[in-house]
Amino acid sequence: MDNDHVTRYIDYLQNLEPASLGAIGEYFSDRAHFVDPFNDVHGTEAIRGVFEHMFAHCEKPELTVQGRVGDGAQVCLRWVFHFGSPHARREIYGVSQVQFDPDGRVAEHIDYWDPAGQVYETIPILGLLMRALRRRLAATPSDTTRQRHDTATARERYKT
Repeated sequence: MDNDHVTRYIDYLQNLEPASLGAIGEYFSDRAHFVDPFNDVHGTEAIRGVFEHMFAHCEKPELTVQGRVGDGAQVCLRWVFHFGSPHARREIYGVSQVQFDPDGRVAEHIDYWDPAGQVYETIPILGLLMRALRRRLAATPSDTTRQRHDTATARERYKT
């Protein structure tokens, strides 16, 4: 299996728009499995529904793949997802594990990202609770290695 299917898939994701959802069967197999922190669905119609929901509830969504590891049947994609108005643009950083069928279509796509740190903590009251919970569950660093591990720090490390 060559890597053209990976490049095609990345291009599809980066240029995804409501009009391109009709071609979803060219990129996902009929029984494809798609998982993210909010969805766990099977089949192209269900996956299309996830993307339709995204377009309905996220203003100007845009995915940029920043890197990939692997080739052939399995790859991991490092990405940033932007959404929101021009004055309040948001970023979500994550990684997707993608398994391809022999015909080059996606058999499984699993997204890994931190909804607590990248979404919930930005909601006023819920964010206060999430940050308190994160502090309570975090291992206490020693005085010599004390370092703040918040989303901004993680984001800066991720960009390099």
